[in-house]
Amino acid sequence: MDVILLERIAKLGQMGETVKVRDGFARNYLLPLGKALRANAANKARFEAERATLEARNLERKSEAQKVAEKLDGKNFVIVRSAGETGQLYGSVAARDIVDSLVAEGFNVGRNQIELNTPIKTIGLHKVVLHLHAEVAISIQLNVARSADEAERQAKGESLTSADAIYGVDEDALRPEDFFDPEAEGEGEEA
Repeated sequence: MDVILLERIAKLGQMGETVKVRDGFARNYLLPLGKALRANAANKARFEAERATLEARNLERKSEAQKVAEKLDGKNFVIVRSAGETGQLYGSVAARDIVDSLVAEGFNVGRNQIELNTPIKTIGLHKVVLHLHAEVAISIQLNVARSADEAERQAKGESLTSADAIYGVDEDALRPEDFFDPEAEGEGEEA
């Protein structure tokens, strides 16, 4: 189906372009959300009549998104989760968890604006891209840790995925004698 785009859509085209898309994509996404019109003579005339209004509205949305982007760009957000000694989370951090932490800081961002291909399943520092507008994308840093203390240590560059980092024990320096009492030999044995 041929449609006229009413706004810029990533990987599809700019406002005002006539593009060919699959019927289901047009019927289920573009047309109901008001992102496109069917490409026919009446709709082309309608688009040209409303073009100035559409461009002004797009420019206004873009400027609002840039204001939010200036406040958000490069910010760090801490998310505290339970995890095992190897840094594997007991669960995961998904887009809705990121939205919750952004809302807690006073930013209004939708779940569909977060580019997270797979959920975060390990502790550490993770870059996440936010698409605030079709032409405005920024990245934030998520600090996923077991506690606020560990988040501070990770922010300084420390790795917390080993027993040494967690408990202060150098596991490479441990010897078998550290686990067994040599004087206890033979107490449980029968001759």
